Amino acid sequence: METERTFLEYLRHISETSSPLDFVLIYDNLGKFVEGALVTLQLTFLALLIGGLVAIPLAIARAYRLPVWNQIILGYTYAFRGTPLLVQAYLFYFGLGQFEFIRSSFLWGPILSDPWWCVLIAFTLNTAAYTTEFLKGAIETTDAGEIEAAKACGMSPWSRMRLVILPSAFRRALPAYSNEVIFTLHGSVVASTVTLQDLLGVGRWLNGRYYLAYEGFVTAMLFYMAIVFLISFAFRMAEKRYLPHLRPRDVVPTGQPRKAA
Repeated sequence: METERTFLEYLRHISETSSPLDFVLIYDNLGKFVEGALVTLQLTFLALLIGGLVAIPLAIARAYRLPVWNQIILGYTYAFRGTPLLVQAYLFYFGLGQFEFIRSSFLWGPILSDPWWCVLIAFTLNTAAYTTEFLKGAIETTDAGEIEAAKACGMSPWSRMRLVILPSAFRRALPAYSNEVIFTLHGSVVASTVTLQDLLGVGRWLNGRYYLAYEGFVTAMLFYMAIVFLISFAFRMAEKRYLPHLRPRDVVPTGQPRKAA
């Protein structure tokens, strides 16, 4: 207790003498920012999980140019990649309620009238569209030697896809997917525009309640930076484990022996 009192006095001294930010006010509302961060993370990672599962069969259909399905999926990915996420969230949250048959359906009460579900659906469809396209590219660029080796081992098309092509595509798609995870996290600020108290929503609430200009946004920014740092670190470790062959190697000049391991 004494340590906390001393810390608060130190923050108050800094806020009053040498800083434009009210650190005491930020400290008093850290709990709300943590709650907002949990909402942000929940929406982001649920959307990535569901969207990733949806994207796998769509990417396979696109990579193998399945008749009819390829054109339908291409239209879906083009629509969601070609329009802003904010517009998509507004269409689900504000637009669906304009239709009587939707308001009278069984989905309206528990799902489509709830801003959390509307945002989750918009985020999921958006990230699934992006993931479909870069995963399709990773499937198409699978080394022909890997596929021929799988055929030589007598693998069926399903076994080749499950055991060779998809694992190889997932590994090579890691760098692109790390960007998609970060972009989805950044895009989650859209949730604050439809009444959800995510990180940015809490920052807006703090600034609006106390007539502030910086404190709420700066605190939210620091939370986002910390989350992005952890995501980037996790993907660096994953790439180090699953893509060691892509790391640069030491080049030994001709005529010089290699150092012993």
